[in-house]
Amino acid sequence: MKIFSKLMAAICLITAILTQAQNNYPQNYFRNPLNIPMQLAANFGAVRTNHFHMGLDLRTNSQENLSVLAAADGYVSRIKVERYGFGNAIYIIHPNGFTTVYAHLNKYFDKLDEYLKEKQYKDEKWEQDITFQPGQFPVTKGQLIALSGNTGGSAGPHLHFEIRDTKTEECLNPLLFGFNIPDSVAPIISGLYWYDRRFSTYEPGANGIAVKKIRNAYTADVVRVNSPMISFGIKAVDKANQGFNLGIYKAELLMDGKLIYGFSIDKVSYDDTRYLNGCIDYTKFIRDKVGIQHLSTLPGMKLANYSTSNLSGVINLQDQEIHTIEIILKDVKGNTSRLTTKVQLANAGSGISPSEKVILPNEGKTLTTENAEINFSKNAMYDAVNFSMYEKNSSDGNAISNTIVLQNPYIPVHDYYTLKIKPNRKLSKDEKDKVVVLFNYGSDKDAVKAKWNGDQAEAQFNRLGTAELILDNGLPSVSSGWKDGAVVSGSSLRLKGSTKIGDIVSFRAELDGKWLRFARVKNDFIYIFDEKCPKTSGEHSLKITTINTAGNINTQTFTFRR
Repeated sequence: MKIFSKLMAAICLITAILTQAQNNYPQNYFRNPLNIPMQLAANFGAVRTNHFHMGLDLRTNSQENLSVLAAADGYVSRIKVERYGFGNAIYIIHPNGFTTVYAHLNKYFDKLDEYLKEKQYKDEKWEQDITFQPGQFPVTKGQLIALSGNTGGSAGPHLHFEIRDTKTEECLNPLLFGFNIPDSVAPIISGLYWYDRRFSTYEPGANGIAVKKIRNAYTADVVRVNSPMISFGIKAVDKANQGFNLGIYKAELLMDGKLIYGFSIDKVSYDDTRYLNGCIDYTKFIRDKVGIQHLSTLPGMKLANYSTSNLSGVINLQDQEIHTIEIILKDVKGNTSRLTTKVQLANAGSGISPSEKVILPNEGKTLTTENAEINFSKNAMYDAVNFSMYEKNSSDGNAISNTIVLQNPYIPVHDYYTLKIKPNRKLSKDEKDKVVVLFNYGSDKDAVKAKWNGDQAEAQFNRLGTAELILDNGLPSVSSGWKDGAVVSGSSLRLKGSTKIGDIVSFRAELDGKWLRFARVKNDFIYIFDEKCPKTSGEHSLKITTINTAGNINTQTFTFRR
């Protein structure tokens, strides 16, 4: 019995060593950064709007201010404070070549928080991006480094946790580092789709196939297609034992027993994360809120270390025989799901023809209308697009141009393009200085201050929709929750910002003539009472200066007592 136990222990050790050698990631080096069991609300590689999810979202039981602990020995190399994105984040470099990141925090540990506050007052700036030397803030494994929160772009209390390669800054899949997160649930498949690849996945788009589950296997009826060149897409989610919908880690596509495509999400950089839009059916995701991942490579998708080299996943059916298709999905723990079906070429129909305004992947292009011009780089498109661009009358009374229609919001663009628009009348210098380009994406709007090149207003965008020039003379403002001169109780001051077009791009608060630190949460500005606002018998004067996208400036003064 002892010999058997020793043999099994040796086998487990060898397996662990082989696993570590295979992925080159240290196992069990990093600890859980929370004092509660690790439960996932989102995993690495999950599909997000315009990016992969780049770490783990760890549940904090819907609470804030839980202790966040250093995952290993190291030193604080950087902290960030920002309105969106990570909110408050801390970066720790470790001696083994990795960096851990902890985001959406409420507060840093005391000494670091004091350093931050001093710098914010010195710079008279709330948003910060500070780097540190190794000896400034060393930490040990398990040391308290922050309190969890809900800051930045967070939609609810949780801890976002990343592991990065310190040298390359690539984000690595933390689940490959041996964390103990129970998972015995295989990926769940809910849809199969095929695409006509003679022209583009965008036209005519996804063709749905009914999927059935019989016991532990997924099947679909024979897929009869009318194109000799096709590819597949899969709608599926993974689940750990806690039940949250997670992203798919690994997929393989086989035809007649031969591997023709595969992907796995082990690592990705922030420079490349937008390539997610070339890995999914973007149209279905944005328009219909349906997540479909391509089991093929689009011609403009250049994400390294994602799909299997030299396997495109595009199927060229050269006969009308019935071919066997198998799709295999796996999570990091090895839990596996399989879908089997068959595909057959029926009578081939006519495909989509390129228009004169077609934009191809890896090919830059400039398109024009009477009053507008758009310039795409060679990296703009993931697949071919029969581009539609035209003008129509604007319905906005403040518009000083026609509305420029750029395709629709359901086709992705990888990088920024330049849009130029001519106003419909001559503008003075002062008027030009108040012009913004208002872009409507369908679900939301964005405004960018215009840059002028002669009689053309220029701006850059990385999504499609409609654009027009707006002359904005409106003032930004903030509103308080108290009447002037009133006694303010509680622990904080909160001001709500608003502007008709665009955003408040600059906010400055002065209390009795001195800069005061307000944090920004979306459109709210919050000051937590501290020694900078003492309780006195007198009245405090709070001067607020705001600037909006167009550059309009407004100064307001509020008074209160404590």
